[in-house]
Amino acid sequence: MQESKRTIREKRTVRKMMLIYCHHHHQTTGEIICPDCNDLLNYANQRIEKCPFSPDKPTCKNCTVHCYAPKKQEAIKNVMRFSGPRMMWHAPWLVIRHLLDGRKDEERIEVYLKRKKTNI
Repeated sequence: MQESKRTIREKRTVRKMMLIYCHHHHQTTGEIICPDCNDLLNYANQRIEKCPFSPDKPTCKNCTVHCYAPKKQEAIKNVMRFSGPRMMWHAPWLVIRHLLDGRKDEERIEVYLKRKKTNI
């Protein structure tokens, strides 16, 4: 199955946030991140790929299903807390798209729940 534009954009956003976090906390440079951050990025990508709301997944902040393991969830929250405010300087277009995607979340969740009801 081909990935949706939304899924590709979500992965790109998480990767950019991970780069910002890892560069500052682990002194990496360029497109390289440390093994721990790489593991977390791979885990986040797996969660994005397996999202039950795909292809129209909501932003994780507004999601009704929390699919991360507790330790991974705390780690990704730390990355997002640090990188989120800095994203405007590093990737403003991703921030704008993420904010626009977030405004559509309620509608996406309703569509998913209706679809799920009819399949029961």
